[in-house]
Amino acid sequence: MSAPERRARLERPAQDLSVRRQCQLLNVARSGVYRPQPQPNADDLALMRRIDELYLEKPFYGSRRMTFELNEEGRGVNRKRVQRLMRLMGLEALVPRPGTSKAAPGNKIYPYLLRGVTISEPNHVWASDITYVPMANGFLYLVAIIDWASRAVLAWRLSNTMDSAFCVEALEEALQRYGRPRIFNTDQGAQFTSAAFTGALEAAGIAISMDGRGRFMDNIFIERLWRSIKYEEVHLKAYADGREARAGIGHWIEFYNHRRPHQAMGNQRPMTVWRDGMATAERPAEAVDMPLRLDNANALPTYPQQPQKKQQKAA
Repeated sequence: MSAPERRARLERPAQDLSVRRQCQLLNVARSGVYRPQPQPNADDLALMRRIDELYLEKPFYGSRRMTFELNEEGRGVNRKRVQRLMRLMGLEALVPRPGTSKAAPGNKIYPYLLRGVTISEPNHVWASDITYVPMANGFLYLVAIIDWASRAVLAWRLSNTMDSAFCVEALEEALQRYGRPRIFNTDQGAQFTSAAFTGALEAAGIAISMDGRGRFMDNIFIERLWRSIKYEEVHLKAYADGREARAGIGHWIEFYNHRRPHQAMGNQRPMTVWRDGMATAERPAEAVDMPLRLDNANALPTYPQQPQKKQQKAA
């Protein structure tokens, strides 16, 4: 867990523990709690959007190559700034590197279970990941859960922080609406290795699989989903706020699930493949079509926001 994520867990005021004691337990400096965090300016936000576009095209680019590419475009940025923004966006070059096996101190890493496994039916394997969503004045994080065999998006959430709460909410919704898979695959990010997320999977009796660090091919189907949603929706628009982002992404996912033909599946729709597969397997399809939820959508601010007393309820 990164220092910003640990700071976000602080409660002020807390009923039982002082801020000093909380800082000691979370191993964060008190100065970082009281001092306002730096806010991305308009130039940073524009640069972050361009970095996101380049990253979609070249996910193997680290900060060094990204800096070179941006300067070739005449942007005049240094590597330290690119490194800072990529960290803020949660981006890293998708190549193997030594010494990167630990996602967060104390978080358990699970083995990769999908090597050599044939996945041909719904609810065999689900996968999840987080991506950055640029806004006109800020940005948000998007998590999605997909069924590997059908490519259907089972649940998703938007958040203005990279904590585990919005990932757990998406997981709980997917389990409630679509049953449960045998295996759940993620990367080794702190959100997915957190006790809250892995605990929910273990409580449901689901085997946990995690990619090797820097191995984006292990979770390739959701990487392809990110490319599609960004090229077809996110990068074509400049959402003004969380409500617009939630509505736009929600409508695109509805289109993707129910109307967009998927070439890898003979131009069938993902949700059609999921339902047909569940019927063929003689298992009841428990999915319930739910309308796009727009309640409290205006309450979702774009990043940056200061950590609040309670965790932000993700959209």
